[in-house]
Amino acid sequence: MGSKDKIRILVVGCGHMGASHARAYQQLEGFEIAGLVSRSPESREKLSVKLGGLPVYSDYASALELTKPDAVSVNTYPDTHYEYVKMALTAGAHVFVEKPLAESVRKAEELIALAIKNNRKLIVGYILRVHPAWKRFIEIAKTLGKPLVMRMNLNQQSSGAQWYTHKQLMRSMSPIVDCGVHYVDVMCLMTQSEPVSVSAIGARLSDEIDLEMYNYGQLQVRFRDGSVGWYEAGWGPMMSETAFFVKDVIGPNGCVSITDTKLKSSDNVEGHTRTGALKIHFSALDKEGEFLKKDDFISTEHEPDHDQLCLLEQQVFLDAIQQNSDLSGHLTDAVNSLKVVLAADESVKTGKTISLQIS
Repeated sequence: MGSKDKIRILVVGCGHMGASHARAYQQLEGFEIAGLVSRSPESREKLSVKLGGLPVYSDYASALELTKPDAVSVNTYPDTHYEYVKMALTAGAHVFVEKPLAESVRKAEELIALAIKNNRKLIVGYILRVHPAWKRFIEIAKTLGKPLVMRMNLNQQSSGAQWYTHKQLMRSMSPIVDCGVHYVDVMCLMTQSEPVSVSAIGARLSDEIDLEMYNYGQLQVRFRDGSVGWYEAGWGPMMSETAFFVKDVIGPNGCVSITDTKLKSSDNVEGHTRTGALKIHFSALDKEGEFLKKDDFISTEHEPDHDQLCLLEQQVFLDAIQQNSDLSGHLTDAVNSLKVVLAADESVKTGKTISLQIS
């Protein structure tokens, strides 16, 4: 451990998420940043200066060997997650990794087995799980009866640096895989039921991405309890902003929606988790067939911003290490949501409905 038993953590990736998590580690008494790693000299140097002058490294393997950290925070492109997490666990470090855990279910399960074998904590960055408004959204959805109909999307009209980032991400995975794990995870939490099959469609809307890749996709997932859900995601300068943020759940007892987001544009990363209010509609009717209750609104105006959410995530990571928390449920859920979105990717490519076997 570091000074006064602080957990020395190596932060890998100094982009948007890496910088937010680094600021969280610096705020939390239990962490001490051992160093910053990124391929871009500009990003790591800029972040180092902002955080008071931290050691910087260009090569992850060298940084891991030189700093010998207690923990590693992996905030790089998804195609590096498997190797980076494996190296950290093998070196005896606890790991926080941005979603998804790996590019395949086999690799994700291998990493989980390695974490268990080495008695290390492994947490995947499902930021919506720590978001107060989204936690409330999930709890209200559970009161709507069964089956549930869950409708969600996150379409992003991107240009400039954001479109460049999206193109880099699509070198390894589509939007419905990269973003979909968040929302499939939420659907599983709402239904508390097993996903049994998934169908999906996709379209390649740009010559700037690989022939085998698509930048628009929609999946439909069926659950054992009869619940159904769809998730839609598209990236690029051609995307419509007419309905870029839909978060809506319907059940026999009514519906709940995240509404009044006050977002100016879909490429605003802050807006991906922001909510303005939860709107609850009750389906009960009186003897005249009119609604018994008016719609209810729960304000979420004072919800945490993105950095505060990252702080909440890293507090969970810190507690898991210090209190030896059981993360088996978290990791099972991480694999299950990955199974669904990867099956959706297979469905896009084959045109077939994919049956699921969930852990």
